[in-house]
Amino acid sequence: MTSAPAAAAVIDRAGLDALIRVLAAQGRTVVGPTVRDGAVVLAELASGDELPYGWGVELEAGHYRLRPRPDGAAFAHSAGPNSWKAFLHPQRERQWTADRAPDGGPVFHEDPPPTVAYAFLGVRPCDLRAIAVQDRVLAGGPHADGRYRSRRTRAFLVAVECTEPGATCFCVSMGSGPAAGPGYDLALTELVDEDGHRFLVRAGSPEGEQVLAELPARPADPDTREAADRVVREAADRMGRTMPPVDLRALMRDTLDAERWDEVTARCLTCGNCTMVCPTCFCTTAEEVTDLTGDHAERWRRWESCFDLEFTHLPAGPVRSSPRSRYRQWLTHKIGTWHDQFGSSGCVGCGRCIVWCPVGIDITEEAHALEHERRTVADRPETP
Repeated sequence: MTSAPAAAAVIDRAGLDALIRVLAAQGRTVVGPTVRDGAVVLAELASGDELPYGWGVELEAGHYRLRPRPDGAAFAHSAGPNSWKAFLHPQRERQWTADRAPDGGPVFHEDPPPTVAYAFLGVRPCDLRAIAVQDRVLAGGPHADGRYRSRRTRAFLVAVECTEPGATCFCVSMGSGPAAGPGYDLALTELVDEDGHRFLVRAGSPEGEQVLAELPARPADPDTREAADRVVREAADRMGRTMPPVDLRALMRDTLDAERWDEVTARCLTCGNCTMVCPTCFCTTAEEVTDLTGDHAERWRRWESCFDLEFTHLPAGPVRSSPRSRYRQWLTHKIGTWHDQFGSSGCVGCGRCIVWCPVGIDITEEAHALEHERRTVADRPETP
């Protein structure tokens, strides 16, 4: 028995503007892509005019450039330098304050949970998967992050399916795109062809159906549905990168002593850019500050990176003192032992770590090199 198709409609650019107004009227902070400082970034939107109409991107390892598009598409660009993680799991956040009481002891005041209700417009399928990964890490289990959960449960997600992957994208290898998977409230597929500039909109939740009903839209016709399916299928065949078609978890386990680790870490600056732009990296540290009188103190949580030498600092020194050990830890955890902790890969194939690495280290190139070395070693004849 087949399921009924999701509620769907077709909107134009005016309908996209109306979507932003409807979401804002619900008291939501609408965040989406816009052009600033030479990049497509995520920021609060007041209207659809702020979307990056007519802009695409040129991507390569260690390289990012905006380029104009003659078709005026709004979402024909790949993932930019920031992700939705910055809103759901902020880079720096206060946890509590403490003040000295008259008797000299401290009085603690825990910061209240955030009440912001976000509407994320333009969530790529890879980022949709990344949000699901962070949901398991930060909102699941016995030690859930209440502040993350508060933001996440209020968030309304408008996914946008990819029709033009970038040169560093490999979501197909990771099973996270270019079609939108589960978890969205609304999903858009942008079409710019002889029939005009329009968006197929599908609802994925009751809240999404309610919002869709308020938009100036027409019913989705079979030709538009087929065109939307076709452009997404074609995008899947145009990925700029691939992972080796092997069990990546086993590959990481079997190559811990590979010579390739020395080659890649001879270039690695251990700057942590890859962890900052990664939509799933979640590590944090805590720091406490006081005023000059010592009567007021605050605890702040901020992002931390496993590339930081102090990340594993113990009284005897750091556990991972070499760049080799820190890079290997990041990669083997991301696509290997993340499965053991959270039941999935920690990589969604967005390619951000490739683009924003200042020396152009490519996670897919390293995985292929490790697989090549593994096969080479396995094919060597045994020494008598």
